[in-house]
Amino acid sequence: MLFFHVEQLRYVVIELKTGKFKPEYLGQLGFYVALVDDKLRRPQHADTVGLLLVADKNNAVVRYSPGAHHTPTGVASYDLLPPAVQAALPSEAALAEALEATPEDETSLP
Repeated sequence: MLFFHVEQLRYVVIELKTGKFKPEYLGQLGFYVALVDDKLRRPQHADTVGLLLVADKNNAVVRYSPGAHHTPTGVASYDLLPPAVQAALPSEAALAEALEATPEDETSLP
């Protein structure tokens, strides 16, 4: 998902994963952040931020994963996000439902 924070003038890229954290998820998120930086970000914008939401994580694995220190990135379980951030995002149930939707389901959406 891609958001733009109007007060901070920055893009926020959010990647959702239903399983346990894997180091390659940061590489994928880094790709999305780099793409946003290249195609959308303007000089007046603050650094793009990547946020990876996972069902479970091991802090040591997150800390030593490649790419964890190249761009502003956060890894969190949905339930550990501050209430204000949770309020700005779809519910955990809605996110899980969207991730489980099949392409056939998407054609029937309004």
